[in-house]
Amino acid sequence: MTTIVPTSEEDPALSVVRYTAEISWADAGPEVAEPQVTRLCMEAQECMVRGRWLDLASLMLTSADLMFAKASDKDLECIFTVICNLVAKTESPDEALEMAKFISAKITQQPNDKPALRLKILFNLYNLLENPYSRFYVYMKALNLAINGKVTEHIIPSFKMMDSFLKEWNIGILDQRALYLSISNILKENKSLGKDYFKFLTKYLATFSGEDAYTMSEAKEEAVRTIIEFVRAPDMFQCDLLDMPAVGQLEKDTKYALVYQLLKIFLTQRLDAYLDFHAANSTLLKSYGLVHEDCITKMRLMSLVDLGLDESGRIPYSLIKDTLRIDDDEVELWVVKAITVKLMDCKMDQMNQVVIVSRCTERVFGQQQWKNLRSKLLTWRGNIANVISTIQATKVSEDASQAMQGLTIR
Repeated sequence: MTTIVPTSEEDPALSVVRYTAEISWADAGPEVAEPQVTRLCMEAQECMVRGRWLDLASLMLTSADLMFAKASDKDLECIFTVICNLVAKTESPDEALEMAKFISAKITQQPNDKPALRLKILFNLYNLLENPYSRFYVYMKALNLAINGKVTEHIIPSFKMMDSFLKEWNIGILDQRALYLSISNILKENKSLGKDYFKFLTKYLATFSGEDAYTMSEAKEEAVRTIIEFVRAPDMFQCDLLDMPAVGQLEKDTKYALVYQLLKIFLTQRLDAYLDFHAANSTLLKSYGLVHEDCITKMRLMSLVDLGLDESGRIPYSLIKDTLRIDDDEVELWVVKAITVKLMDCKMDQMNQVVIVSRCTERVFGQQQWKNLRSKLLTWRGNIANVISTIQATKVSEDASQAMQGLTIR
């Protein structure tokens, strides 16, 4: 197998053309192959002289499938490094994008053949591009390659940098929508990344705000997936799904209305409402893979939090027992569980059989919660102002007293 070794005597691009031409015509015999190789090399030289970089890339990638089949991984990396570098030679962003599209298409044609190497080549192409949209285009191709080639583990780490990527790419809503959906489809298969899966699903649903009913209907299945993921997750107790139009459309949907009702129960009601729902819809819950015992556990914690939001900040043990439907000796156990998952800060007064709550996590944080927070902040500001006034008044009184003492001594 021929190996490309660029030297000062021949341009690396010309070496790649010669190499690809030789493997393309290898079976035709020297008499046929040599004239063809010479012809292709002359075409390549003309492209280089005239600055026709897209045509040169096309010439180099004519036998892309053969290259992947016959060249070693090391040779392929070398070949595509040269090919990808062509995007840096053009001064036209539009031409660079067209080249990126063409090169990406050739790389992703056979996703199951050396997928990790193909992905590595795409990332190399990404780093050589300067135009933000061209970079976004190649990244999307990499996502699809990772999915089809079953090498998603190589692209998942990049999701942590998605916020900075989006600032750089500056893409529109439709592109964001496609991006978030692709990412969520990747994360769906990885159970250890449930929170990230939920995060990108909600980002996807958020892109439908302001859309008409027809467009929004595209998001129905993803809205259901998001709800089920929230209900299933043992460590998620707060979300703003009820405020999202893409989720709200399910409320009156003939197929998914019950799923919306389930979400509403988990975010606004208590255990008794869930038990009634389960009694009437146990088959539905099973069809979505929800485990009844796990749902009870989560609803008990969320019901306990709901009790803690009472303005008095005091929850009798007996009320916890009745609301959570547990035995007397389990009350403190469930309070400890709520503290452990940071749903509430509280103290247990065993003598008086009451839980004294200092903080609780809201299940939803919408308009009413903002109003409540504003009211509390105003109250705190008033209390602090009163404390400051008291301190100042005390200081004035002390200063006056010291002054009188001084006069008396004289």
